[in-house]
Amino acid sequence: MSLDLSKKYQPFPSVDLPNRQWPSRKLTHAPIWCSVDLRDGNQALAVPMNVAQKLDMFSALVKCGFKEIEVGFPSASNTEFAFNRRLIEDGRIPNDVTIQCLVQAREDLIEKTVQSLMSAESVIIHLYNSTSPAQRRDVFGMEKPDIIKVAVRGAQWIKDRIGRLEAGGTKVMLQYSPESFSATEMEFAKEISEAVMDVWQPTPQRKMILNLPDTVEVAGPNVYADQIEWMGTHLKNRDALIISLHTHNDRGTGTAATELGLLAGADRVEGTLFGNGERTGNLDIVQVAINLYMHGIDPKLDLSDMSGLIAMYERCTGMTVPPRQPYAGELVFTAFSGSHQDAIKKGLTAYDKKRGIWDVPYLTIDPKDIGREYREVIRVNSQSGKGGVAYLLESEFGIELPKDLQREFGPLANDEVDKLGREVTALELKGMFWKEYIERSKPYALIHFHADGVDGHFSCRASLEHADDELRVIGEGNGPIAAFVDGLKMSGAPAFEVANFREQSLSAGTEASALAYIQIKTPGGKTCWGAGVDTNIELASIKAVLSAVNRFMARAFLNKT
Repeated sequence: MSLDLSKKYQPFPSVDLPNRQWPSRKLTHAPIWCSVDLRDGNQALAVPMNVAQKLDMFSALVKCGFKEIEVGFPSASNTEFAFNRRLIEDGRIPNDVTIQCLVQAREDLIEKTVQSLMSAESVIIHLYNSTSPAQRRDVFGMEKPDIIKVAVRGAQWIKDRIGRLEAGGTKVMLQYSPESFSATEMEFAKEISEAVMDVWQPTPQRKMILNLPDTVEVAGPNVYADQIEWMGTHLKNRDALIISLHTHNDRGTGTAATELGLLAGADRVEGTLFGNGERTGNLDIVQVAINLYMHGIDPKLDLSDMSGLIAMYERCTGMTVPPRQPYAGELVFTAFSGSHQDAIKKGLTAYDKKRGIWDVPYLTIDPKDIGREYREVIRVNSQSGKGGVAYLLESEFGIELPKDLQREFGPLANDEVDKLGREVTALELKGMFWKEYIERSKPYALIHFHADGVDGHFSCRASLEHADDELRVIGEGNGPIAAFVDGLKMSGAPAFEVANFREQSLSAGTEASALAYIQIKTPGGKTCWGAGVDTNIELASIKAVLSAVNRFMARAFLNKT
């Protein structure tokens, strides 16, 4: 990258639009959507879809709610032609869905396209030819009048054949694309578009689609928006047009270009699922649709089964959805950062209490709205904090750690994960908690416990395993736990008092397990948590006391060594 850029590259010229209106507008409704997965996406595949795969994808697109679907380039191959005929002859096209076919301005290709559409209920014939200076000069060796002649001649060939389709009951709409529009001079784009309009004679009652593609992103999305607004305000008979956008992603701003193009007055959007397409891809329609959704605008597409849509896409195309793909990627509702995890956990809890407007930190939409579950929101690795650890234990197993215990266990879990050097599952995390707290049986393990008492006066008898011997414990207190603590201290355990006690049920039913949490505090002010599980909450509490004492003694031993 040591080139003299002034000799090789130059800025793209701006559009003369001093009174542009699009920056102050707001999106209020969804555009007309047209999926071009079966054509634009298909031609970008190393191994194009076969008829069965295309049928599979077509059904999924219909289920999503697309009313216009570009099904292919029927003049390009027998597979493409056969697919059209299969859709039509098998009655696979719903009455409210229009199929679209792309065709170059060549008479033989137009004829074959028309043949592929015979007896369809509703179709769009999409004519295109390239218009940019580089295409005119280097690819076709033509001047502007010659390029206009190509477009006009193609438009006339289509017009001459419409009657055959309409005679069979087919409703026909016409679409023209000055391909490479975004790199074409505005005056020439207007001139060639109006030349095609002169042939087709659209009216407000029978409109044509003027598709203005950002075939290759050569400028910022604001420039594309200026181009769209310029065309919309300078073209004749604007009310007879449906202005359509077709953006690519060469600069990584396909979504931005589309949204700004809609602000600039466009009515319609062409794109693909997850942005599949040539080079860096087409517009990802999923992104724009859910961007509208998150602002309270009905996108008119059903994307509630995102996992099923991804599975279909990967099955049919052989492509994969990147893990960071907005909304669709595996990791987009995942937080590894501890502070993010804690914020998400608190935000979800607050939303569950109040409902209403969605406003959860780090989550732009509710994952449930696209078929995801909250358990996918947080995962744990060595960068995670107590919030993420606590969330997974609670969401997966119902283990509700007290906040102080979260602060104690979080770093311990992170140290274990750091040693593994990878993400851990919720089950592994539970295993770490069980090993650290529940399974602590040295130096004290409970063999038997019984307590009696009324009105705040209790006595207990217990037997413990200690140093391979049985230790008998007798104590008194204002409750079973206090009596046990009294007896334990009298039997030689370190001096301590119970600072915190919490209990919960782990499952419903008569065989439900109880989980108790105990925090002990020594005269020196040091604290330590323990936990115990049993079908009897009293026994779970006694086990929690022993867990805390065992952990405290193990920590004291480590500090000495």
